[in-house]
Amino acid sequence: MAVDRDHVLRSAAALLTRKSTATMDEVAKAAGISRATLHRHFAGRDALVRALEVLGIEECEAALDAARLDEGSATDAVRRLVREIQPAAGLLAFLYGENQLWEGEGQNEGWLRIDTRITAVFLRGRHSGEFRVDLPPAWLTEALYGLIASCAWAVLDGRVAARDFPIMIAELLLGGALRREEP
Repeated sequence: MAVDRDHVLRSAAALLTRKSTATMDEVAKAAGISRATLHRHFAGRDALVRALEVLGIEECEAALDAARLDEGSATDAVRRLVREIQPAAGLLAFLYGENQLWEGEGQNEGWLRIDTRITAVFLRGRHSGEFRVDLPPAWLTEALYGLIASCAWAVLDGRVAARDFPIMIAELLLGGALRREEP
């Protein structure tokens, strides 16, 4: 019987999103395969996390494409992005906390592409007068990641409703980023 790698990755993502300390045995069980089969596909946890990173990058880039970031106002683009990224938020929350992905020189270039695209939206909003000039676009990008991760964990824990995810993130971020007229 052939093992569906995508199924294994998605099963691992679902488990690790809920329990980041899950063992390879637990990952194998969640995917419905033996530990030996899991190890044939992923030599260890590091290899599994790296494969999940690739999946996370693919899902982020698909969300960025679907959000049509270049259309309309930057504010509306941020709202669309948060809505489109919600299905991947749990996986992104897990990856956000994985230090091994951010240490050393082996960082995946996919994150740089994603950062660049999101930062461009905040830069566009700054130039159009929508967003504050005292908050660097790179910082707003990092704040967005933090809010996505925090909200994903709160949804998974049952502390907030999944249907509120887009409004909570977008409005909290934009509430601080939007330019206000001086009194």
